[in-house]
Amino acid sequence: MEKIKKNVAESLLYGIIINREYDRVFLQVKKGMRMGPVLNGLVKLQRVENRLRAVKTKLARCRRGVLFQENQLRTLQNGLEAKQEEIKQTKLQAGRLEIDLKDRDEQIEKYRNQLNLARTNKEYSALLTELNTAKADDSKIETQVLELMKNVEVDEAACEDIRSQIQTQRTKVDEIRKGAEREAVELEKDIAEIQVEWDAATRDIPAAALQFFERVADTYDGEAMADVEQVDESSQSYSCGGCFMGIPAEVVNVLTVKDEIVRCSNCTRILYLKESE
Repeated sequence: MEKIKKNVAESLLYGIIINREYDRVFLQVKKGMRMGPVLNGLVKLQRVENRLRAVKTKLARCRRGVLFQENQLRTLQNGLEAKQEEIKQTKLQAGRLEIDLKDRDEQIEKYRNQLNLARTNKEYSALLTELNTAKADDSKIETQVLELMKNVEVDEAACEDIRSQIQTQRTKVDEIRKGAEREAVELEKDIAEIQVEWDAATRDIPAAALQFFERVADTYDGEAMADVEQVDESSQSYSCGGCFMGIPAEVVNVLTVKDEIVRCSNCTRILYLKESE
């Protein structure tokens, strides 16, 4: 019985200590405890990192715009080449059929001459059948040639339309490229200036901390830092501003008393106290 009472008393005491610890952390966060130079340096670096990546994104988008228009032009040029090849093949096919027609016309002329020399009705009838069959085949081939030449005319008109589109697109590409080049010059200038700020911001940050910052930044598109968010004004519950998962008060306590990197156990971002910036 005495042992049970002792365990209950110890549990109550532990609960009181834990509650006091939560209260202490809560008050420290509300007062805006200052972080050490390492975390403050990383927070400042994060601001510069955000600006640097934003400008680099604009530069990449600027260049992608030119590439997109160049690809559009290339697609039109490829389409023109394909259509010209199609015309070439159609003309070759029509040419082969015309040669066949010439041979058939010669054969028809032979049938006519033989028809005039036929000695019997049977021979005459057989030659006449051959002649009519040859004429029918000849007519079919002529129709095919006419259809092919119509297709050539349609394709040549399409080529003219594509050429016009190419010229329009080429003018558009030149204009966009010139504008992009002007914009790129300004953006590259901005990047160089911000890079100087970035380098300056890293001077007082330990190499290990900087390496970790860069690794996490590459994972989350530049967002290596996450502020500790308080659920509400009166609450002693906290969450990661990056992934919104809960953060124990003990972790927040470390941020108020130690100048060291503390990561979110879920997203691995570097935590900091936003009110302490």
